[in-house]
Amino acid sequence: MADILIVDDERDIRELVSDILKDEGYKTRLAANSDECMEAVNTEPPALMILDIWLKDSRMDGIDILKTIKRDNPGIPVVIISGHGNIELAVAAIKQGAYDFIEKPFNIDQLMVVVGRAMETSRLRRENVELRRRDLTTSDLIGNSAGFRGLKAQLDKVTKSNGRVMLTGPSGAGKEVAARYIHANSNRAAGPFVSVSAATIEPDRMEDVLFGRETPGRGVEKGLLEQAHGGIVYLDEVADMPPGTQSKILRVLVDQTFLRVGGTDKVRVDLRVISSTTRDLRQEISAGRFRQELYDRLNVVPIAVPGLSERREDIPLLARHFIDGFHKTQGLPLRDISTEAEAMLQTMGWPGNVRQLRNLIERVLILGDTADPINVRDLQGEAEPGGDDGRLVLGGQLATLPLREARELFEREYLLTQIQRFGGNISRTANFVGMERSALHRKLKSLGVVTGKGKGDEDE
Repeated sequence: MADILIVDDERDIRELVSDILKDEGYKTRLAANSDECMEAVNTEPPALMILDIWLKDSRMDGIDILKTIKRDNPGIPVVIISGHGNIELAVAAIKQGAYDFIEKPFNIDQLMVVVGRAMETSRLRRENVELRRRDLTTSDLIGNSAGFRGLKAQLDKVTKSNGRVMLTGPSGAGKEVAARYIHANSNRAAGPFVSVSAATIEPDRMEDVLFGRETPGRGVEKGLLEQAHGGIVYLDEVADMPPGTQSKILRVLVDQTFLRVGGTDKVRVDLRVISSTTRDLRQEISAGRFRQELYDRLNVVPIAVPGLSERREDIPLLARHFIDGFHKTQGLPLRDISTEAEAMLQTMGWPGNVRQLRNLIERVLILGDTADPINVRDLQGEAEPGGDDGRLVLGGQLATLPLREARELFEREYLLTQIQRFGGNISRTANFVGMERSALHRKLKSLGVVTGKGKGDEDE
């Protein structure tokens, strides 16, 4: 069972509360002052803290300890006890994040009710963290292509460090999934993962959203950076951040502190920063839209996330992953994919990348309303349109060429598409198109198609 830390300068009170809680089956630890308290928390955060407001011969009083705990370990419920309690002190403690307030001499039954509720809150928070971690695991990276393996190898190298990572790649390629993979496999996995989409926040609200604000009427409203304390903040589309906000983010990266809007006290945060962009930030810097210093701070470890066209081998795996996910979360039919449909998916254009594939699969499952395998007919309208009678509609260039030239152009584009589909693997391409590998090499040479030396020649 998770333990309870009891902090009180009176030995009799500490031991009395401890004995009562032990009789109820709880484990306890004791601290007589702020130093002992913080040492105990830093060694192993408790499930609950019972904290006296007034601590003799201590560097910090109960309110100071409460502020520190809520800043560094916001998930620990803190029950305040005091023999000098009054309504103002109770309100001050609650405003600083205390779970509840009990005045000495306290009623044992009242103490146990409060402790029981607080421990239940602690348990639910731990379960929520665990569920969040499981959720990240279920959305793990999916693929087996060379491009995917290269990406995963790079991500695995940075998971255990605190180094800042800059993810680049086209829209929909899976940059946030990559960021969540880093978080789920890092030492901060138990901490929060907070995503900040700079492209969707109004510029005049950006600082309120990031840094929070303090007002006389509403008190402290924490921003996303403060909510990410102890975990990872993911700055999506960082190029869309206003220049003034860029300067303030730069200061946060330098000293890990900032001021809330309207506030006067510095807020310290412990963050790892992962950022992403679809733009060329060097061009943005040259145009004066992005700060060089911020780029240098964020771009410690640059990682390129490949688009779906660079990992076509992974499309069947991703499609089946999405089918299984939609079946579990929405009850949509658990359909297989025909060989012909697989081939079509692998040869289609994907400007929206993995996000577009996911949306397509969801649409097909919703509209299909059947358990039969997904076939080519289900995908028609998503690829190049055909005639009503199923004939292939020829493009303008192909339709104007003599038969021999049209055949060569078709063969060249067809074989290039299949080679790309199989990630450059000549053996697998030859097997699919029904040719001997040596014959395929000769055909490619006659068509002027150049492949990498030895690329894809290895057998599976």
